[in-house]
Amino acid sequence: MDLNLVVFGGRLAAPPELRVFQSGMSMMRYLVAVRSGTPSRMDVLPVTLWNPDREHCEAFDTPGDRVWVAGSVQRRFWDDPDTRRSKLEIVASAVEVRDDDVSFCTSDGGVDIDRTSP
Repeated sequence: MDLNLVVFGGRLAAPPELRVFQSGMSMMRYLVAVRSGTPSRMDVLPVTLWNPDREHCEAFDTPGDRVWVAGSVQRRFWDDPDTRRSKLEIVASAVEVRDDDVSFCTSDGGVDIDRTSP
């Protein structure tokens, strides 16, 4: 059995970017900085959340905020004039932004989350 599941925590590296398409679908893009292995190594992971609950998500825009992400890894392909390119990204089903309170931003059809602040 194969399993494509990613759960990680890090910090927002930049304010999220919201895109709304003519079709009515929307997409929130995050960059999340994660320490990997040694304290000196930092990876910045691109995270995409489709059809986010915008009321909650738009409040989460401060770089440095702690976040938890649950989703899967996907490779996206596109063509440049001279070459075919690709990029790995995390497609999130839920993004938890943790600061003083616990809040969740989920995609349409994403996971239901019921959690209270510690």
